[in-house]
Amino acid sequence: MNVILSVEGMSCSACSSSLEKYLKKQKGVVDASVNLVLATANITYSEELTITDLERFIKEAGYKSLGIYSPDNSFKEQKLDKKLFIAYTILAILILYISMSHMVGLPVLPYLNMEKYPLNYALSLLMLSLPFLYYGKDILKNGYLNLNHKAPNMDTLVAIGVLSSFLYSLVSTIMIINGHSSYVENLYYESFCIVIYFVKLGRFIDTKSKAKTKEAIKELVQVTPAKAVLKTSEGERKVNIDEVQKHDILICKPGEKVAVDGNIISGSAYFDEAFITGESKLVKKGTGASVIAGSINTNGYITYEAIRIGKDSTISEIVRLVVEATNTKPVIAKLADKVSAIFVPSIMVIALLTLIINLLTNSLDIALTRFVTVLVVACPCSLGLATPLAVIVSEGICAKNGLLIKNSETLEELNNIDTIVFDKTGTITYGNLQVAKLYNYSSYDNNHLLEIVGSLESKSTHPIAKAFQKKNTLEVSKFNNIAGLGISGNINDKRYYLGNAKLVDQLMIEDIHINDYNSLVQEGSSIIYVMEEKNIIALIGVKDTLRHNAKDVIKKLKKQGKKVGMLTGDNLQTAKIISKDLALDGVKASLLPKEKTEIIKRMLASGKKVMMVGDGINDAPSLATSTVGVAVGSGTDIANNSSDIILMNDNLENILNLFTISKKTIKNIKQNLFFSFFYNILMIPIAMGLFSKFNIVMNPMIAALAMTLSSLTVVFNALRLRRIKLERNE
Repeated sequence: MNVILSVEGMSCSACSSSLEKYLKKQKGVVDASVNLVLATANITYSEELTITDLERFIKEAGYKSLGIYSPDNSFKEQKLDKKLFIAYTILAILILYISMSHMVGLPVLPYLNMEKYPLNYALSLLMLSLPFLYYGKDILKNGYLNLNHKAPNMDTLVAIGVLSSFLYSLVSTIMIINGHSSYVENLYYESFCIVIYFVKLGRFIDTKSKAKTKEAIKELVQVTPAKAVLKTSEGERKVNIDEVQKHDILICKPGEKVAVDGNIISGSAYFDEAFITGESKLVKKGTGASVIAGSINTNGYITYEAIRIGKDSTISEIVRLVVEATNTKPVIAKLADKVSAIFVPSIMVIALLTLIINLLTNSLDIALTRFVTVLVVACPCSLGLATPLAVIVSEGICAKNGLLIKNSETLEELNNIDTIVFDKTGTITYGNLQVAKLYNYSSYDNNHLLEIVGSLESKSTHPIAKAFQKKNTLEVSKFNNIAGLGISGNINDKRYYLGNAKLVDQLMIEDIHINDYNSLVQEGSSIIYVMEEKNIIALIGVKDTLRHNAKDVIKKLKKQGKKVGMLTGDNLQTAKIISKDLALDGVKASLLPKEKTEIIKRMLASGKKVMMVGDGINDAPSLATSTVGVAVGSGTDIANNSSDIILMNDNLENILNLFTISKKTIKNIKQNLFFSFFYNILMIPIAMGLFSKFNIVMNPMIAALAMTLSSLTVVFNALRLRRIKLERNE
């Protein structure tokens, strides 16, 4: 069982990491993946648990469950109380002024001179700093809870550092009260206040920045209109979208958006579906055609029946797939998780060693300063953000351009693909087959014969069926799809078969029309045998046309160093003609679905990373077997369900776009990880005081600022992915 829950209270990647670890430890939880950017927890669990149990686990970890994830409620911006922020900004400036004015030559406030009035100085800083303990209560709470769960995170580091500074300053203040004025040099109230201030400020900016990564997904959620025009016996009535029921009759006028998925009852129009397919070209649709919620009616008046509403709509399904994909992790992210798992405990050890060594070699105040600085500067946030931010930006770009990637691991797999195999009909070709030649051996006239064929094909999803879609008036019973071979059905108590030469062999029918067959083969036609009972009554040659950009796309793929081939159930001669025209590296023809799958298995066994591109029911096993399976948008539901990627349109240039996005995303993730590691490798030694001989030192305030900037650098680098240049869909 699986569920995605919305989570409140996660402020940084260390929070999401610690929650994920805690969930995985619980009995009955099979797996868990926590997404900081979307604030979700994707949990796979056994039947012994309920959602209430899962929500309890989240609460125990120090966070709050908001129930099952809903895209409609996931984009509420985190609001900052401006008045509160301004108040704490003024308070922080005042604390800094009191504590540091004498260092920079500024006038000292009356009666707060640390040398003349040490007690006033200490007590004023104490009173002014207490509100910051309240301001940072979430940091302190999360830090404690995660330490208690043996999963220390960034909040744990900051909490230990802040409390150490505060308690040490408090003890020094007590000593001053008791007459030991020299302890005025040991006050660090300003350090812990400014650390909390910068952490809170950084998180707010970080949240605002990360919100931009969700814009493409947000656009999908908001693409459907809030209102619909309902057609009733009394006329038109405007209703809220959630009031629309299945089978309601709706109206869509020129310039309006389609409210829900449905089928046109009357009228025709050109529709803009760019939001879902990435195609700028308008699509003409008339009576009987399906329309997608959010598509724009550019010029016509239509009435349509509501078919899929709410969570069953195309848009909802797309958003669900995108969200699920962003809740998965590529292999490179799992490496970062392993590093993060040992990072925080290691920093705690380093900080403790820094304290001990400096106590032996320096004063207590220097030892404490460096101890706190190490804890604050060693931010695992940038490490944790490196992958999810890049993935979410990329998934959003893909969704906006009609590319649905079901699992983020696929983004990484794409980067390794070296071999691409295409299906033929409906993939490399348009799938708009036309009857080129008919050999009729029956007593039926050609019209009646084609009527029989069309009626049988109307029950099929194969692209060949389109060639006969206008001739389907006869009733068909006992229909059967014979995978990779053809179809069969009864018409007027007679059994008919439509299929290829392999079906003829399977039925053990003697082919006495081999010369006609060879003639059609030489013409480059795909051939359909028509059989009545055990007799061949016709041979039909159908032809298709190559997609206009197929040759250019394959040329570019080969230029990238990839081997490109074709696997088809069509006859060898026709396949060879297309293969030669496209300059393919190899072709296999007359294949059953099982045979396609076996060929791909052999490729994989030899070490190849294989992408399969197909659209038909016969391609489903191959799509599922390949390293990456790509189903074109016109494909069947089973093909789409078996694939890793769905192209919402049939433009082959999107194959090139997939590789571009994959390459840029993985490069971006590596850049983020490099920066995260480089930051910590550089900053931690400085914080420890290893470069103090060269006057290169750091205090907790500078550490807090550096920590904030490190996270923001990763965020802004991930946002650069939004500028990826893709092939234009024409």
